Amino acid sequence: MFRGASAIAMIFIVLAIAGCGQSSQEKAKAQVCEARADITKQITTLSGLTLSTSSITEAKTGVEAIAADLKKIKGAQANLDPARKEQVEAATHTFETQLTAIVNDLTSNLSLTNAASQVQSAVTQLTTSYKQTLAPISCS
Repeated sequence: MFRGASAIAMIFIVLAIAGCGQSSQEKAKAQVCEARADITKQITTLSGLTLSTSSITEAKTGVEAIAADLKKIKGAQANLDPARKEQVEAATHTFETQLTAIVNDLTSNLSLTNAASQVQSAVTQLTTSYKQTLAPISCS
């Protein structure tokens, strides 16, 4: 009887361990990939904006969402496997630096006469930066 109870208990333990879900590395990878996907969505939205009074609010919202996504990626980095962590840290750092420079340049040099071209240039720079830094990170 004791052996039967032990065997049943062992089966439950094995099933419980197997059913616990994702490891911290898998969760971190998923978090990075979800944030990266949202950054892609935000850049696509920003690329489609036309100059209007509402587009300023939409652009600000998009940039804030990208910043929040970068924060999520940074939060997940500690739990990534070493090789992936190194890749994600480098990509995040470069993208964040370029994003900050783009936003600072846009806000300090924006004028009514050439606002549309400046915003379009900023979005183009942001898209290029994303393609060079975060897009190459594998999420498969």
